Amino acid sequence: MSLTVADALDYKGFPANKCKTGGWVPAALIRSFQVSTMGIAVNLVTYLVGTMHLPSSTSANIATDFMGTSFLLYYTIAIFAVIQALGTGLLAISTALPNLRPPPCNPALSDKCEVANNFQMGIFYLAIYLNAVGIGGIKSGVSGLGTDQFDQKDEKEKAQMAHFFDRFYFVINSGTLLAVTVLVYVQDQVGRKWAYGICSASMTVALFVFFLGTKRYRYKKRLGTPIFQIIQVLVAAVRKRKAVFPSNASLLYEDTSQESRLYHTDKFRCLDKAAIFTSKDSGSPNPWRLCTVTKVEEVKMLIKLLPIWATTIIFWTIHAQLASFSVQQASTMDRSLGNFQIPPASLYAFFIVSIMSTLAIYDRLIMPLLKKSRGSQGLTNLQKIGIGLFLSVLGMAAAALVEKRRLSVVGAHRSTMTKSTTLPISAFFLLPQFMLVGIGEAFLLSGELAFFITNAPKGMKAISIGLYLTTTSFGMYLSTILVIIIRNVTGRKGGHNWLTPRINDGRLDYYYWLLAILSLIDLGLYILCAIRFKPNSSDDAPKMNAAVDHTPPHEEKE
Repeated sequence: MSLTVADALDYKGFPANKCKTGGWVPAALIRSFQVSTMGIAVNLVTYLVGTMHLPSSTSANIATDFMGTSFLLYYTIAIFAVIQALGTGLLAISTALPNLRPPPCNPALSDKCEVANNFQMGIFYLAIYLNAVGIGGIKSGVSGLGTDQFDQKDEKEKAQMAHFFDRFYFVINSGTLLAVTVLVYVQDQVGRKWAYGICSASMTVALFVFFLGTKRYRYKKRLGTPIFQIIQVLVAAVRKRKAVFPSNASLLYEDTSQESRLYHTDKFRCLDKAAIFTSKDSGSPNPWRLCTVTKVEEVKMLIKLLPIWATTIIFWTIHAQLASFSVQQASTMDRSLGNFQIPPASLYAFFIVSIMSTLAIYDRLIMPLLKKSRGSQGLTNLQKIGIGLFLSVLGMAAAALVEKRRLSVVGAHRSTMTKSTTLPISAFFLLPQFMLVGIGEAFLLSGELAFFITNAPKGMKAISIGLYLTTTSFGMYLSTILVIIIRNVTGRKGGHNWLTPRINDGRLDYYYWLLAILSLIDLGLYILCAIRFKPNSSDDAPKMNAAVDHTPPHEEKE
């Protein structure tokens, strides 16, 4: 058995030695960046409202924009880990220095709070978006570099990699649970400068640990970027849009080796024009004029994923409410548990526990039962996504009902209320919305990532992971857009603004109902897309594809 990995290098550029590189130890070092992110994100709204004195809807938009950007940008782990460490450090400094935040509200004038000025908000934005950019680079790189530590051609390491994502998400959720309990408690009871200082220190330690494993990592050989392949196919198809299709698909251009070849399909036939060989393609083929059938089919496979991708975006809009408006709801409600006062943002812990419990129950109980009763390996990826979307609808309906009850309590006590009044209604009424969306996310997370990876072309795995992450990003941005639209439309011409600066004066329950309705419509569209989706299968390939080879095909006129 070979002691080196065929398609991986060590830090010196030599073939990676199996005994000295890869495996669980380097994979564990790579997973060290998972503690501080949610400690910043989940309690951001209460800081913006309570310390920076911004309106609730504006605070919610800043928080969701922060989380959205953190899932959108992808570069290298090391560079962006440094950027995030700088961001957490700057955030700790901005919360510690009095000049970088407005003075506290005057208790005698509860409605007269000085809002943070442009300089203070500028430093704050710089800090959180350094964090966001850093998180984006880390998230996209960690999972890819982690899986590179296992050799797919080695049966032992292949079996180990099967557990990598489960343990990867367990570490992420464990770090998040620690952040929304311990770190949030430190923020509220000890001081934000100490909590954000801990975040900064943890990132610095994680960065040191990451660099510590440099000599033990395996680095896979990368053969260009798939972005150029996509653009080349589109450009070639446009340039040959007037070309005549050959009478037989076997006449389309192909020079890919037999074992790596994809069969021609009839979907998106306009792209097939990129593989038509014309008189201008003689000599060395120009990839911007002529592409192989395999390259064209890879682009088709990616396009087929887009309807599923688009219909999962709104789930993350629902998710955004749990870290923004739901936290604001909790801040007005009774959060006492005996003599202990639960921080508003710590209710997010029930969301995390729901995810972890669901993953464990599904893996240890539901999957074995399905395998025993139906002989299957469990729910399909599309079924998991559908369950997640359905539960998000129920979560928003539950949130609307609870908010209506909370507002009825506000109405009954409005005459005696002050800005800091705690309503006589338990914050534990919010648990159904946290738990329903949490259980839904457990199904959707595993189903969505596996769907994109297993149905993407072999050379475009990075793009498929990017699609998965951008659903989160776009969902967060969609939340921001909806808040702006709702605020402008409902507050027009003296109307009752649903999302007022003070949550007790608005109609957040109407906003939740709107999200439930939009999610229900999206679920219907998703079901249609899932029914129509057909994965690529060599069994369905036309027999004529067997004739396609590397020899120049019949020339067609443009």
